Amino acid sequence: MGLLDILLGRTKPVPPDLDRLFGLPSAAVTLEVVSGFTPTGTGAVCFATVEGAAFEQTHREVRALLDADTGRTGPRVELVQDAYGYSWLVSRRAPDQLPELVNDLHAVNSSMEANGFGPQLLCSLVTFTRDNPADDRSLALVYLYKRGSFYPLCTHAGRQSRDNAMELQLASALENDLRVEPDKSRWFPLWDAPGMGD
Repeated sequence: MGLLDILLGRTKPVPPDLDRLFGLPSAAVTLEVVSGFTPTGTGAVCFATVEGAAFEQTHREVRALLDADTGRTGPRVELVQDAYGYSWLVSRRAPDQLPELVNDLHAVNSSMEANGFGPQLLCSLVTFTRDNPADDRSLALVYLYKRGSFYPLCTHAGRQSRDNAMELQLASALENDLRVEPDKSRWFPLWDAPGMGD
């Protein structure tokens, strides 16, 4: 970073550190103690869709790798597209299999990175819920690939509404487990993310 970058307030981007995903099981324990949120068993990787045979081949290889896992008891890995045209590779595990789910997300990100598609990676998330029918909130811990950081996303089911107070409380509680994104303008809403409101 040069002097001009410093004077103009530009910062050097944080390099992605996929190993930070392995902090999620520890963060899940903190979440349960602090707020009662527990894993749903759903996680997903979001990326900008690219046309071409190489990208399709990478998709197939990643899905085949994850579906070949003999410990997987739930549905096969699926590829879904949201209303904004972004693709999500969704993995579902039993709620008590968070370490395996994190391995799935790490494998997807690593495979895409290794095949030259790192610039298309946007974020990964793991979803959480409360065992309370009166509580309509869903929670996701979102990993921003290009920032190397996480943020909590707490939304109300069936409407585009966030619980900002809960997000701030959880961000504070998780600082010892995860690198929390300090720039709150990057805490994107991701209304239709897989696993939110399931």
